[in-house]
Amino acid sequence: MTLGNGVFDVVVPRNFRLLEELECGEKGVGDGTVSYGMDDGDDIYMRSWTGTIIGPLNSVHEGRIYQLKLFCDKDYPDKPPSVHFHSQINMACVNNETGV
Repeated sequence: MTLGNGVFDVVVPRNFRLLEELECGEKGVGDGTVSYGMDDGDDIYMRSWTGTIIGPLNSVHEGRIYQLKLFCDKDYPDKPPSVHFHSQINMACVNNETGV
C-alpha cells in the first residue's frame, strides 16, 4: 500500500517482529540490566515470555533483581503485552497485590 507520496507503508508480520525481539533479548542488546526470552521454545505463537530486570544504579531499585512474565497476545504489537511481576516491586504503575 502506498501513502500517496511514493512511500510504502509496510506492516511487519507479528511473528517476524517477535523473532527480531527474541534475537535482541538473546544477544543482550543494551546495557545488560534487562534480559528476556521465551518461556517455552516450542510455543509457535511466541506468546509467553519471561524477563529479568536489574535495578538501575543510583535508584531506589539499585541492586535488586526483578522477575516478570510477559504475554504477547494475538494483537501484539498493536496492543502492548500484559506484564506481571513475580518479584515484589513498589511502583505506582504496578498493583502490589497482583504484580500486574
